[in-house]
Amino acid sequence: MSYSVKVIKKHMQITTTWSGGTTTQLAIYPEHAEYNKRNFLWRISTARIHDEHSLFTCLPDFWRKLMIIEGEVILEYEGSHQVGVKPYEQESFSGGWVTRSMGKVTDFNLITAAGCRGELEALLIKEGTSYEIECHKDDVEFSLVTEAFYCSDGRINVSINEDQSLRLEKGDFCVLSWKASLDKVNIRISHSGNESAAYVIRASIVS
Repeated sequence: MSYSVKVIKKHMQITTTWSGGTTTQLAIYPEHAEYNKRNFLWRISTARIHDEHSLFTCLPDFWRKLMIIEGEVILEYEGSHQVGVKPYEQESFSGGWVTRSMGKVTDFNLITAAGCRGELEALLIKEGTSYEIECHKDDVEFSLVTEAFYCSDGRINVSINEDQSLRLEKGDFCVLSWKASLDKVNIRISHSGNESAAYVIRASIVS
């Protein structure tokens, strides 16, 4: 198999507390890296903000991408501007900015260090439909490609190169990685279950 894949079911995920609520780390790279030591290249997590007003942890030299899953939030950047974010909308900002939030929400977070690129995308998979992803990276400056999928609502199947199939339910997460020199990887996400639709958050990272 030319790629690695890991599935983290909801019951396997570890949740910790922070000043404004709770956070659940889903993946970090390198795997031996520690968030508190700031020695990672990228990190994916979810968070629940319990306080109506909270202050984001300052992360100089990192870039944040945040997508709301439940609720609505206003992000205020000190000395600059503020922006409202609704479910499955996203906001991107420097981890070094003094950032305050107003609103109780559940969100999905991608943090990247210098030298990495990451994007988030919300996918609505309706009953009887599927979403095809053909990953073919030509960026010689990067060595590793990562695609991660978080099932935020409903149930889905993730098919990889038509030789492996994963089933994800609400709250489950999977992450795939392969060398950027690999020709290509085909991924198909299809609806599964009795719900009329499923929501999936896709994180695409090159490092």
